[in-house]
Amino acid sequence: MRPQALNPAQLPLVFRKEFELCQVKRGETIALLTNLNTRRDYVAAAMAAASDLGADIYELGISQVPDWARVGREVGRAKGVMEALKAADLILSFQPPNFAKWQKEARDAGARVLSVIVAPDELAKLQSPPGLKEAVLHAAERWGNAREIRLLSDAGTDLTWKRGEFKVKSQYGFAETSGRVDQWGAGHITNYPDEGSANGTVVLQPGDFWILPYIRLIESEVRLEVRDGFIRKVEGGVDAKAFTSWLDRNKRGEDDLDPYAVSHLGFGMHPHAQWDQILVYGNDLEQIASSGRVFSGNFLFSTGPNNDMGGKRDTKGHIDTPMIDCTVLLDNEVVMERGKFLDPKLIVQPAWG
Repeated sequence: MRPQALNPAQLPLVFRKEFELCQVKRGETIALLTNLNTRRDYVAAAMAAASDLGADIYELGISQVPDWARVGREVGRAKGVMEALKAADLILSFQPPNFAKWQKEARDAGARVLSVIVAPDELAKLQSPPGLKEAVLHAAERWGNAREIRLLSDAGTDLTWKRGEFKVKSQYGFAETSGRVDQWGAGHITNYPDEGSANGTVVLQPGDFWILPYIRLIESEVRLEVRDGFIRKVEGGVDAKAFTSWLDRNKRGEDDLDPYAVSHLGFGMHPHAQWDQILVYGNDLEQIASSGRVFSGNFLFSTGPNNDMGGKRDTKGHIDTPMIDCTVLLDNEVVMERGKFLDPKLIVQPAWG
């Protein structure tokens, strides 16, 4: 394990800056949703930062050890938990809230939700830089205005789908408005294809990597045949075997295709996240969980659920695979070519030289 680069004494300052991005005001209430694995230095830093800003803060600890490989983690049935979460102005969730019913219920009550799932160095490095929010919102607008999207790569990917059924999710690293959900360290957009509209071929190649359920580089080609929104054939070596092994054991029955559905698709724009982070840190989830999804020019291909944006699939068979060197066309207009944005408004300059 590499040593931590961030001075521990700076952690409350990093949390204070994040709370300022989230527009925490004096008299607001912050709830820390923790579990048995939550870092205690994060709890202390958050409490110090909130007190410094004049906000009220408390910890709501749940007796769980989250399964990080499976999405849709709920908070249990203890009385008062949901009432407390819905009463908060800002919830810091120290486990991913993706696809979970609790976060939708809390957001519907007006709470804003921010997930905190990465290491201290990543919290500081990936804290949202100037221009990232604007670039992400511009990307969401362009993506949201498109009706047909095409994904290409020199490896053989050629996937086309329709969109318009689901809203575009934009995440830029802080939650400053009522009902917003975001992730500290984010900087990307995602969207689900219209049901049954995805068709073509996706080729995962060495250099692409797993972010869920594994955390490692893909070492052998995986060829996916997609028809009417579902992966119908998986070909390749050991990575293809891992692909099907995970999805098959998350089926609810022999005929369940939900794990093989094409799920959220989108690209990253964060200038401080790097593709080679996985080479530096290997399978350390705290170092890769954000950067692997948001590094500029990656295309995130996934399988499984779509229930967090109004769909009906809530399968646990979720795979996230950031892909490199892809080309994206929105209504036949190229916006990203081989991992490079052609639209200058999608390019965010690093906050340092």
